[in-house]
Amino acid sequence: YCHETPFELTNGNDSKKFKGDIRGPGVPSRVIHIRKLPNDITETEVISLGLPFGDVTNLLMLKAKNQAFLEMSSEEAAQNMVGYYSTVMPVIRHHPVYVQFSNHKELKTDNSPNQERAQAALRALSTSHVDPAVAAPSAVLRVVVENLVYPVTLDALCQIFSKFGTVLRIIVFTKNSQFQALLQYADGASAQAAKLSLDGQNIYNGCCTLRISFSKLTSLNVKYNNEKSRDFTRPDLPTGDSQPTMEHPAMATAFTPGIISAAPYAGATHAFPPAFTIQPAGLTVPALPGALASLSLPGATRLGFPSMSAGHCVLLVSNLNPEVITPHCLFILFGVYGDVMRVKILFNKKENALVQMSDSTQAQLAMSHLNGQRLHGKPLRITLSKHTNVQLPREGHEDQGLTKDYSNSPLHRFKKPGSKNYSNIFPPSATLHLSNIPPSVVEDDLKMLFSSSGAMVKAFKFFQKDHKMALIQMGSVEEAIESLIEFHNHDLGENHHLRVSFSKSSI
Repeated sequence: YCHETPFELTNGNDSKKFKGDIRGPGVPSRVIHIRKLPNDITETEVISLGLPFGDVTNLLMLKAKNQAFLEMSSEEAAQNMVGYYSTVMPVIRHHPVYVQFSNHKELKTDNSPNQERAQAALRALSTSHVDPAVAAPSAVLRVVVENLVYPVTLDALCQIFSKFGTVLRIIVFTKNSQFQALLQYADGASAQAAKLSLDGQNIYNGCCTLRISFSKLTSLNVKYNNEKSRDFTRPDLPTGDSQPTMEHPAMATAFTPGIISAAPYAGATHAFPPAFTIQPAGLTVPALPGALASLSLPGATRLGFPSMSAGHCVLLVSNLNPEVITPHCLFILFGVYGDVMRVKILFNKKENALVQMSDSTQAQLAMSHLNGQRLHGKPLRITLSKHTNVQLPREGHEDQGLTKDYSNSPLHRFKKPGSKNYSNIFPPSATLHLSNIPPSVVEDDLKMLFSSSGAMVKAFKFFQKDHKMALIQMGSVEEAIESLIEFHNHDLGENHHLRVSFSKSSI
């Protein structure tokens, strides 16, 4: 049936110029052309690419060509969709797929059996299951994250919940030893849709399960913009005493381009310099409306975070200080959150580096903890790279030591499955945890060592039960980060190499 369709299909060659190219949208149209789909693609999966942005009004599948056309209900929804996927490559079952505007302004489809299947899928997925007549009790949701195996950040929750509407305010906290959040949408319908779709879903494969209920609160009052609370309508708020993760509160808005759900500003990602677009890792089929969740679609339970095996384990780190940065320094710092395999500082742009972790969960972890932290006076910017690995230079083409392979390093913290290091992963903090201290080393030795680099030591305390371990508090988080890089694995004599990590306690 393919050759009878009245569509001029772009040939396969244009994928070369399109690949990885964050291009501005072509001429907008509400019809979207999707290419490089996996062979066994289903109608439901294609429709799911469009659903977070608005209603999908028509679909034409060209399975023989691994392509499809999707018609959105409005040009604005289509612009949001193309804008979003231009910064976040959609991935369906490990296949990156390419999304662009079609030359067609609308889809005219016939009554072939294939089309009937497409129409049935559209009917099943249309938004009829959100009944607008039933008013939402509140625009504020209470979110509890159960089985918190990996840390979930405020930014991660914003990414996930912004697919259903504009998030105005969010507060995260721990209560009854459970990680919880309160999240206020611009309207009750968005809250209703998010609750329908996300309640009971897992953020990461098999863990971090969302339990969502309507809050009794009708509005949230946020005083500070930091990693515990954010008011997107008030970029001028101070960061408060919590460690500011951003240079300036106004950045808070830049950091969440509302992940352009069907947000009112079309193509909003293009308003921000690319360094700030949040990249939810390898979006695997966006979160699906409630009716769909039970279809156990591949990836439906993964709200835009990749499965453990997905390929996104390379991070692009930018805004580095080119005078002082070395591969070793990035190896030690990122090694706190996973095993670093390779590091490459870019030859012609030394403020940028690629860091390859051993899997995508570690990459996500490092990104969520280190993005925005200051290193050598500059806040780190971290996004997922489209590279799947870091290439080593060819023999005889050494690049002045800018690329290093650490795959056989003895310093990996997570090599042993079930290592206790997994349960001691904390965000950067001014207080460092020291271990493997030999008996002959006393408090003054360690204080002198840590102040030898010019940093300030504010406090020190050995563990009572075990003098092999201690806490040391530095003058700032930035000083602690640099001290960890400098003194992790420092030789204290007697065959003892110091182990340094961030602590959750303070002295």
